Amino acid sequence: MNILIIEDEAPIARRIERFIREILLDRDVTIVSINSLDTGKAYLKKNSIDLLFLDLNLNGEDGFETLKEAVSNSFHTIVVSAFSNRAVTAFEYGVLDFVSKPFDKKRIAKAINRVESNLTKEGVGIKYLAIRKNKSIILLDIKEILFIQGAGIYTEVNLKNGTKEIHDKSLDKLMQLLPNNFERIHKSYIVDMNEAKEYKTYPGSKYELILNSNHVLPIGRTRYKIFKAKWFN
Repeated sequence: MNILIIEDEAPIARRIERFIREILLDRDVTIVSINSLDTGKAYLKKNSIDLLFLDLNLNGEDGFETLKEAVSNSFHTIVVSAFSNRAVTAFEYGVLDFVSKPFDKKRIAKAINRVESNLTKEGVGIKYLAIRKNKSIILLDIKEILFIQGAGIYTEVNLKNGTKEIHDKSLDKLMQLLPNNFERIHKSYIVDMNEAKEYKTYPGSKYELILNSNHVLPIGRTRYKIFKAKWFN
């Protein structure tokens, strides 16, 4: 696992790193600590990571621009900050967890466990999905999403206005962030169930979900019983 820490207070950065190594004792872990936003952004452009720990206030600089860029990537972001009043906004932007300072090893372990075990995020839900577009980052309102389709190492976000956007996160990672009205109905599809109109069954254990937009999406055989009980019981 490749982990990046962007934190300007050296003792805190060392503490985070020590806790991570103790928690992931048997894992092959590479940890890099960087103490400025500019250097951190430059590192992210050239290197692939699995997890980012990000402070939102580094040397007086606001980290939210870096946060927008970070959450548009394939990796998860965990914010570590003394400014707990900014947790709501951070969650709305799409961070997996917000660790308030001061923290202990147990709290860092909880954050890492959320990454490792695919647990859904508690508390405030994501409000925006950060999308890379034309060398910039746009914040897409979650309410505009109709369904999301797996597309290789990327995901294809299908919007209610008929357009599509590409996101770097996998379906698994997006499911950890999205509100409860989004359901994984198939290995390749996540859908906003507020847009579901009806489902159909066919011989041979074939199932389909019809949306208000008249899109027809497959329902996975292994997911059908849970899907039906949860949404159409």
